[in-house]
Amino acid sequence: MAEQGRRTFLTRLVAAPTLALATRIGADALAPQPAHAVIPSLPAPADLVDLGDLFILAGAPTSHLLTLRLETDGTVVLRLPREEVGQGLTTAVAMLVAEELDTPLATVRVELDDARPELVFNQLTGSSNSIRSLYDPVRHTAAAARARLLAAAARRWSVPVRELDTRDGAVYAPDGRSADYGSLAVEAAAPTLAVLAATPKPEARHTLVGRPTGRIDARAMVTGRQRYTLDLDVPGAKPCVLRRPPTLGGTVRAVANTDAVRAMPGVLAVVTVPTGVAVVAETFGQALDAKAALQVSWGPGPADDLSDAGIRSKLRAATPAPLLPPLLTPYVDAEFDFAFVSHAPMETNCAVADVREDRAEIWSGLKSPIVARETIAAALGLPLGKVTVHVVQAGGSFGRRLFFDAALEAALVSRAAGRPVRLMWTRVDDTRHGRMRPATHHRIRATYALGEVLSFEHRVAAAETDFRHGLGEIITATAASLPGGLGNGALAQTLFATTVKSPYHFGLTTQTLTEIPTGIPTGSWRSVYSANTRGAEEIVVDELAARLGKDPVAFRRTFLKTDAQRAVLDKAAAEGDWGRPMPPGCAQGIAFHEEYKSRTACLVEIDTRDRDRVRVTKAVVVADVGRPINPRGLEAQLLGGLTDAISTTLRAGLHIDKGLPMEGSYSQFHYAQQRDTPTDVRIHVLLATGEPGGAGELGVPAAVGAIANAYARATGTKPRSFPLDFDVDFTPYPR
Repeated sequence: MAEQGRRTFLTRLVAAPTLALATRIGADALAPQPAHAVIPSLPAPADLVDLGDLFILAGAPTSHLLTLRLETDGTVVLRLPREEVGQGLTTAVAMLVAEELDTPLATVRVELDDARPELVFNQLTGSSNSIRSLYDPVRHTAAAARARLLAAAARRWSVPVRELDTRDGAVYAPDGRSADYGSLAVEAAAPTLAVLAATPKPEARHTLVGRPTGRIDARAMVTGRQRYTLDLDVPGAKPCVLRRPPTLGGTVRAVANTDAVRAMPGVLAVVTVPTGVAVVAETFGQALDAKAALQVSWGPGPADDLSDAGIRSKLRAATPAPLLPPLLTPYVDAEFDFAFVSHAPMETNCAVADVREDRAEIWSGLKSPIVARETIAAALGLPLGKVTVHVVQAGGSFGRRLFFDAALEAALVSRAAGRPVRLMWTRVDDTRHGRMRPATHHRIRATYALGEVLSFEHRVAAAETDFRHGLGEIITATAASLPGGLGNGALAQTLFATTVKSPYHFGLTTQTLTEIPTGIPTGSWRSVYSANTRGAEEIVVDELAARLGKDPVAFRRTFLKTDAQRAVLDKAAAEGDWGRPMPPGCAQGIAFHEEYKSRTACLVEIDTRDRDRVRVTKAVVVADVGRPINPRGLEAQLLGGLTDAISTTLRAGLHIDKGLPMEGSYSQFHYAQQRDTPTDVRIHVLLATGEPGGAGELGVPAAVGAIANAYARATGTKPRSFPLDFDVDFTPYPR
């Protein structure tokens, strides 16, 4: 037992995932189900082993390295090797701890762990995997702590452990004696304490897990007390902003007026780094004024010649033709285009860095802190042990914070300036120079005959998604940088194959990905490939239903593979009053999606009577995520997915013009505002048993399909390019 003391004890225990995981993966996919379709489809790779399964297996050797601390005042502290970006992870984990320890939720505090390279693959936050991978280890860790508390009380009172009970943060004896956890902390830390084997509670005994629960950080967020990166009080850290190039990836050739800018009020340093020219000043206002005054000549970037039309042409040319000719069978052909999209988190990229000659300390919102620390150490030429990276709760991510651009920039600026810095990307910087969801082109062909779907082919061409964060550590990050298909391309194909799958028996089903390099900075965006790929497929499902003269819900019921899927679809149709009469220009749409051992259906109603302000007026979302930890948190996740889908399906996208996005703010990147969101939203999280599935990315793809299908029914058109309303209705900021 490590770090013993009078005030705290730590417990570490091995909670190795059961080998039944791999067996269960195959069994679920291959178990016989009543098939309504005549021509069943073979399981896709993601049906057998999905990306979350791979992450769980990769992290298994270090999954037990969790630290739980009990203070003498009864406070329980868990150090969490993941990032909280607003998804409610700390609340769900605190609920698991409180449940196993039989202590009030208010006594549990979850702290974000610093970068810990010894965890290897086990400190990456992404792929809807955090709860799936932490569910057993956290419960076993808390159960071990409870076992030590029981053992300490048993030794104090000379009572058999089996006669003791725990509740409300205390141990109780049959004769009425009690001891609160804080009073037992020191005794429970004794290395000589004999402790019985600890096992987590059975689900039937859960009193907190599964109940809708408010976030433990909600009050701090709404009162402004939550501390984000730029709120941290790091001694001597001064505000810093960068003048960035007029095109993506451009380079600094020369600065004509460095001395004049350095002489401006409050300016402390002007330094050049690979991504631009940084100004450090006493205030952000002074730094912004100095940045605007800089006279910089720029070198070209890798995408200077690219604009929307050229990108679309490249993607269309890269999309393979369907393998199967329609021959004598009727078929549906469809092609779709999806624009680049900003992650657009509320908190822009930012970091605090204090780099000295012999050490460095960094603070930032990071979803891959291990590779951030390893990369920063290499860039600074410092030993890894001399670099500390602190993970700070972030104000949104949606995949953006898998990369650590701001942390690396801040470290380089701090070293060059010789002082601590507080680096902030402006909103324009974040929208224009941040990473984005790649543009994609889709070609789908489905053949059918005699009421059955014979084949379903989907060919996706995408601007290359950057996965050079790897699996969160330097080895796979370096491998992703290898040239050709050996590096980033191999990771892309793996992610595509282990996330994208069809839930339908559509005969011979194939889904393939072709990526092309563009030089445009990209990154995983919520649902990664599924939002566009499955969204497009759900549009074609509606068109197949129409060709076969079937109702869209009845058609899906026929071809869905499992009863669990049909239960979700049926619930959405019933709760949304599917088929009710709608005024002209208004319609319902529905879609289904399954991923990460979870499934969801979305039904929306849309009003297109004002083509300048098309609105989703009602939405019903139903989800089966296996064992729900916090249904209220899941509702928030699904609502967020719905809002992302409304935004990117109707109006939000990035126009690329000569190597730079034209959009530079929320007023230009038309993410849904309050007036664009439905006033009637009903979210149903089905109660289920077993292990939890993934939910963070689940809500987007079905909502994309449902909105597009409602729009098609309301307007009598076939939507093919997204967002649907993509006019340049603003004056771009200067480059």
